[in-house]
Amino acid sequence: MAGTLYLVATPIGNLDDITFRAIKTLREVDFIAAEDTRQTLKLLNHFEIKKPLVSYHEHNKYEMGPKIISRLLEGESVALVTDAGTPGISDPGEDLVKLAIENYINIVHVPGASAFLYALVVSGLSTRRFVFEGFLEREGKQRRERLESLKNETRTIIFYEAPHRLVKTLSDLYEYFGDRKISLCRELTKRYEEIERLNLSEAIEVYKEKEPKGEYVLVLEGKSKEEIEEEKRQEFSDIDIGEHIQKYIDEGLSKKDAIKKVAKERGLKKSEVYKYTIE
Repeated sequence: MAGTLYLVATPIGNLDDITFRAIKTLREVDFIAAEDTRQTLKLLNHFEIKKPLVSYHEHNKYEMGPKIISRLLEGESVALVTDAGTPGISDPGEDLVKLAIENYINIVHVPGASAFLYALVVSGLSTRRFVFEGFLEREGKQRRERLESLKNETRTIIFYEAPHRLVKTLSDLYEYFGDRKISLCRELTKRYEEIERLNLSEAIEVYKEKEPKGEYVLVLEGKSKEEIEEEKRQEFSDIDIGEHIQKYIDEGLSKKDAIKKVAKERGLKKSEVYKYTIE
């Protein structure tokens, strides 16, 4: 009978955030697959856990993934851990999960700390609907295409970023999204935790003078209703409402449907648009 793949969340800074269940699982599995064995060894030593460690990371996942699966198929159990937080989010744990599913191996998630959820709930931005984007492509066409695809996103957007790319990313976000609110979070749960809530223009100026340190979670405001309505008004500013209505009637819409469509596109009430047909 195949063993179980445990996805074990570890603290993102403060070791007190580990769960009892995580400690119990790490003690009971046959071995632990770690993104960085040196980092994980510090955690295990702190809690006096002695288990065999194997390395599993982005650069060896194609070699190590099948080996871990083979051991699971032989009946061993493994705990997958990342350096900090929940494995499988913006790391190769995702690939190991897919391999396990393909081989009908049981998967159990042992929940715990997650940097992006922490950053979201303290950002002061909307938590009702959000989208996690992780790390942006470093440069080139793919980066531009991803930013372009997010321009009209109304949900709160969450990114990860390295310190040496922070200023460039803030500048790109300003270029594509305008001067929106952003929360910049680093060293979460640690002694020198820092959370800054600024507009993008302010953040750019701050970090031109201040050297970024540590990994950042960026929580960006989604496109507002007011912003959408203003864009609609700007889009049709060179054509009056009467001409706008007539355009759709000429295209085959009924007067009623043309009014409805114009009202929606301009962000106006139908009654406001209707009066232009009377005039």
